[in-house]
Amino acid sequence: MAGAAASAALALLAAGAAAQDKPGSWEAGAYSFSDELGGFRITGASGKGTKDDPIVIQEEILSASPVTMVIRTIKPIRTFDYSGLYASGFLHMRLEVLNNSKLPWIEFEFELQEQLGRASIFGDGLSFDQRRTDGTNIWSESFSEHSRAFEPYDRLLFRNGKIDHLDTGSFNFFVTDFTPRWEFYLVQDPRIPSS
Repeated sequence: MAGAAASAALALLAAGAAAQDKPGSWEAGAYSFSDELGGFRITGASGKGTKDDPIVIQEEILSASPVTMVIRTIKPIRTFDYSGLYASGFLHMRLEVLNNSKLPWIEFEFELQEQLGRASIFGDGLSFDQRRTDGTNIWSESFSEHSRAFEPYDRLLFRNGKIDHLDTGSFNFFVTDFTPRWEFYLVQDPRIPSS
C-alpha cells in the first residue's frame, strides 16, 4: 500500500515537473522567455532583470528572417519595484545571439509588441526606455551605432557593424512598460547585405 502511494506521488511530481519545464521556455527573474513561435532557439537564460544583474538570454537564430520571442510574467506584477523579484515594468536585458543563418548580418532590429503582429503605440506604455533621450542603457559590442523609433512602432536598430555566420553578437537594452502586461513580444530582425 505504501509502495503504491509513493509511486503515485512520484508520478504526480514527474507530471508537474514536465508541465512546468515546457520545451523552448526559459525562466529568469520574474519572466519566462519562449521560442515557441519558431525560427530560433533559446539556449540559456539567467539574471534578475536589474541594472546590476540584467537578464541574459543566449539564443541561436537559424535564418535571416524575423523571429519573435514571447515574454511572460511568472511572478506578481509590482510596478516600480526594482528588486528583480517582481514583474515591475522595468527590464534590463542582454541578448547573446548566435548567427546560424549561413549569411552575414550587417544590421539588427528589435521591435516590441503588446499584441502579436501589431505595432506598439505610445499609449500602451511599452518601449525601449522612451523617456530617456540619451540611450545610455543601449549598446552592442557588435555594432557601433543604434537608433530608436517610437511611433508608430517601438523599434531599436543596431547598425555599423557585422555578425558573420557562426559568430555571436550581443545587444544590451532597457525595456520599460508603464502599464505592465502579463505577456508581450520581442521581434528580432537580422539584416543581410542587399547584394
